[in-house]
Amino acid sequence: MEQTSTAKKKYGFTDFLKEWTIPVLIIVLFILSRIFVWTLVLVDGHSMDPTLADRERMVLIKTATPQRFDIVVAKESDKDIVKRVIGMPGDTVNFNHDKLTINGKEYKEPYLDDFKKQLASGELEKTYASYPITNALPESQRSFFVGLAQQARAFTVDSTGNPVFSVKVPEGQYFLMGDNRIVSSDSRAVGSFERSNILGVVKARIWPLNKISLIN
Repeated sequence: MEQTSTAKKKYGFTDFLKEWTIPVLIIVLFILSRIFVWTLVLVDGHSMDPTLADRERMVLIKTATPQRFDIVVAKESDKDIVKRVIGMPGDTVNFNHDKLTINGKEYKEPYLDDFKKQLASGELEKTYASYPITNALPESQRSFFVGLAQQARAFTVDSTGNPVFSVKVPEGQYFLMGDNRIVSSDSRAVGSFERSNILGVVKARIWPLNKISLIN
């Protein structure tokens, strides 16, 4: 009888490489980028309201160089904080009743407009009073926020409540502030941050899903 069957082709190492090289390479590149280039960060607290809300998740680019008005994550003692770069190394930063000038040039801060309007109308106290009570924000702290809004002489004041103040940023350091100026603990209280303490620049919001967006 004539033999009609043919021997099956053997699956060799070359075939394995052809099939798996690209998937494995993609996985390796993803892992390396996750280690060295980017990471995910969680907003903890209300110091960046209303720009970034508590429990939102961000993509942080570790290799990005901080620029003025970038949102960054910085190391403060034993915790990571999310703040905005206001003063660059060597800058002279001045605030005068919410008017910002840096090295003699005036800058607008449109990301503050919402809460500034609320402060002027008396609504900001109600916003603070509506913050949910959590372990990180007990009722006493929420009441403290309300009191700060009631006493505020401007939306941006120094650590003593003065709406007129000036800061000289040392070379190699950055002056960071939260967008929720009345309640944010930032460089006004703890001083400027060394470049080595800035962990990266926030580039995107990925949670909640209905607020996915790039961060300018």
